[in-house]
Amino acid sequence: MLGFLLRLLPFWVREPLLIAVGSVLGVRIMYLAVRDHDRVAAGLGVVFLVFTAIRVYAVIRALRARRNPSPAASADGAAVAAASQPQAQAQAQAGAGPRPGPDTPEKEHNAWSQAVAAVAVFGALAAALWVAPRFMPSDDNAPQPASCSGGAHEELPKAYKDTPQPVTGEELCKALNRPDLAKLLGTPGETATTVSSTNNTAPLTDGKVAQPEAEVTFDTYTVNVSATYNELSTDQYVKLMKFGDEKDIKTLTVLGRPAVLSSDHTMKLEINLGSGGSGGPVEQGPLARTLTVALDRNDRGGYCDITVWSTSGALPNDSVLLNIAEKVLPKIPERPVR
Repeated sequence: MLGFLLRLLPFWVREPLLIAVGSVLGVRIMYLAVRDHDRVAAGLGVVFLVFTAIRVYAVIRALRARRNPSPAASADGAAVAAASQPQAQAQAQAGAGPRPGPDTPEKEHNAWSQAVAAVAVFGALAAALWVAPRFMPSDDNAPQPASCSGGAHEELPKAYKDTPQPVTGEELCKALNRPDLAKLLGTPGETATTVSSTNNTAPLTDGKVAQPEAEVTFDTYTVNVSATYNELSTDQYVKLMKFGDEKDIKTLTVLGRPAVLSSDHTMKLEINLGSGGSGGPVEQGPLARTLTVALDRNDRGGYCDITVWSTSGALPNDSVLLNIAEKVLPKIPERPVR
């Protein structure tokens, strides 16, 4: 059907149309072939470009024929004009004007205006097809990154209502689950596999201290962010860590707030889902690196923990934790003066 419609179009509309469509598709397919290293697509792109080159050659020949008509055609035209001259004179002597015959050629349309119009219309169509993949959802089978679960309507514990401007687990999740988080971790090709958030309270506080938490897991690393709204200052927290014999303690300043880097092992808990239903003992998990930052510049109490670990036991450089903190901390309101 499409071929039949194309044959009905005038030459000066059909050929520029085919040239425009063929060149756009050829260039697009060649670009995708080079990007994806696809030889089949490259061959298809070459076919489109060769087809377009043939149409261009046909248009050039037609233009040359219009500008330089052949001598035989010119001679035939002169003979016809000479033969019709006596008839025209006889009609003039008889007082009758020349009658337009059925073979009188109609006024030719401007071929160039038709060609330009066709190229403009189908050029716009080709441009729309070119940019459409950028705005249309992808239909491939590539894994999509995990998103934060909708906990906006979850009822918060009473500790959150008693805490001025606390951040929620959902807000922490959105602040942590950034599109560039994998790049910040040094693994830009990875996609988040698991994302979670909770609106917990700190342990051993009888539910009186809000402690929201968010966690994002990749194939290589897992990142956990929590905010604890207690009265413990960073200086007091450092003293407790030294008393607890934690490793690699390093004090510093992050975004104008006191902070400390430390290392400790995670806990590993195995649950047996067999017939017995009993779980194994709590074991020592892989080493984790934590950056603890005060919730305000004056260190009036409360802190944010950013922890990174991997099942292999490998840890990123401390600069990775600092880069993540610089992205996440501005999303957490500083603790107001009480």
